[in-house]
Amino acid sequence: MRDKAALQQSKSVLDRRTAGILLHPTSLPGPYSTGIFGEDAYRFVDLLSAAGIGVWQLLPLNEPHGEGSPYQCQSAHAGDTRLIDPAWVAEEYGVELDPFDMDQLLDLALSKIHVSPGREEEFHAFLSQHAYWLDDYALYRTLRLLYQNRPWWEWPDEYRDRHKDALEELQEKQYIEINRCRFSQFVFFCQWKNLRDYANRNGVSLFGDMPIFVAHDSADVWVNRELFDLDERGFARSRSGVPPDYFSATGQLWGNPLYRWDKMLEDDFAWWLRRFETQLELYDFIRVDHFRGFVACWSVPMGEDTAMNGHWVDVPGRELFEKLFAHFGYIPIVAEDLGVITPDVETLRDDFDLPGMRILQFAFDSDADNPYLPHNFIQNCVVYTGTHDNDTTLGWFEGRTLDARKRILDYLGNPGEPMPAALIRTAMASVASLAVVPMQDLLGLGSEHRMNTPGTSAEVNWRWRFTWEMCAETLVEDLRSLCETYGRLRKAAL
Repeated sequence: MRDKAALQQSKSVLDRRTAGILLHPTSLPGPYSTGIFGEDAYRFVDLLSAAGIGVWQLLPLNEPHGEGSPYQCQSAHAGDTRLIDPAWVAEEYGVELDPFDMDQLLDLALSKIHVSPGREEEFHAFLSQHAYWLDDYALYRTLRLLYQNRPWWEWPDEYRDRHKDALEELQEKQYIEINRCRFSQFVFFCQWKNLRDYANRNGVSLFGDMPIFVAHDSADVWVNRELFDLDERGFARSRSGVPPDYFSATGQLWGNPLYRWDKMLEDDFAWWLRRFETQLELYDFIRVDHFRGFVACWSVPMGEDTAMNGHWVDVPGRELFEKLFAHFGYIPIVAEDLGVITPDVETLRDDFDLPGMRILQFAFDSDADNPYLPHNFIQNCVVYTGTHDNDTTLGWFEGRTLDARKRILDYLGNPGEPMPAALIRTAMASVASLAVVPMQDLLGLGSEHRMNTPGTSAEVNWRWRFTWEMCAETLVEDLRSLCETYGRLRKAAL
C-alpha cells in the first residue's frame, strides 16, 4: 500500500483539469483471448502520453468467473491472471515460452525462482504481505478446480464449512496447485506494478474501479460468511440490485449477497480496510461503483425474478468512510453517484469532498434542470460521454428519434462535427475537472462495439477488443489538440 504522502500526491490528479480514456486491459489488441500486460499495453500508455492524456481508466482487475464480468469476480483482491504476459514470464525466469500452456509456464518459472535470490525474496515478501487474502484464495481456487467449478456452497460440508483438518490435509495433497495459484498472483502484481510505474513515469495516472459488492461465489464470501446475509448452508437470504431506472424498466437484479453491516461495525470495518489496502496498491485513484449503496442498499428477497419488489436497507456509510479516512488519511475516490440519488447520498459524497459523475448520454431526456447537462456541472466531478454500461455514443445518437437528435444538436450549438466527435468536444470543454472518453467513442464505433449491456447475459458482453488499425493516423494529434484547447494537457509525471 502507498504511504500517506503518496496518497496526498494523488489528490492533485483530481484537483487539476485533465482528460482520460476508458479502456479495460482485456480490450487491448493481441494474439490471445484477451489483452495482456504486454507490449500493446505499453504502446497504449505511449499513445496516451503523446496525446496529452493524463488518465487511463480501467474496470476492476480482479479474476472473473467464466462469463468474464469484472464486476462478478472470484476475489476482491486477486488479479485477473488472463492478463499476464507469457513472454515476460519466460524472459524473467529464463524458461522456454509456451504461451498457450500458462500452468506449465508458471510451474517452470517457479522451479527457477531460486536462481535469482532477489526474486525469491520478493516472492516470499509478497506471500507475507498478502497472506490475509492469498492463502485462502489459493485454497478456494484449488477446490473449485477439484469440484468442476461448482460454487463453494455445493462443496462437501467439510470444505464448505472450512473444517480445519480438511483444509490442512488439502494443503498437503494439493501443494503444487496451491503454490502455483499464489505464484500466479505474484506474477500478476509484478507485471501490473511495472506497467503502472511506466505509466506514472510518462505522466499517466491509473484510475481503477471497485464494485461495492462481491460475488456470492467468491473466496471473500466463503471465508467471511458471518459478514454476509446467508443461511447456515451458505445460501443467500436476499440479493442486491437496483430498482427500475434508466437502464431497465424492471430494475437490475445483480445477485450479490448483501452485507451484514452490524457485524462489520463490530470489528471496526476490518474487512473494508483490507479491501482498500489492495485497491490503493493497484491504482492511483479509485471509482467506487454504486456509491449510493453506502447510504442504503436495494434488497431483493430470494425467489424474485426481477428487482422490482425489493426494499431499501440502511447502511452505516458515514461511519465506514470516517474509519477509512482516519486510517489512510486522504483516499483518492470518485463516487459513482448514478441512479436513484437522494439528498442523503449527496450529503455523504459532499461531506467527504468526493467528485461525482456526469454522463452526457443521460443529459437530453428532460428539461434544462437535468443534472447531466454541462451548464449544471460543478468543477468537482468527472464527465463521461458514456460508460462501459452505455451504448457507444454513435450507437446512442443513431438510436434517437429525429426530434431527439435535433434537441441534442440544438443544445450543442449545431456543431459541424459529426457524432461522436461533437459530444467528446462537449465533455472536454466542460467545467468538470476530469473528462473521460471510452475508447470506442474515440474510434467512432457503433453499437456492435459496446462493452456491456446491463441486465443481459449476452455472450458479447465484456469481450470487446480494438485493433491498432482502427486508430486514425491523426488520432494522437487530434486528441492533443483537444487537450490543449481546453486546458487538459497532462502535467508532469507523478
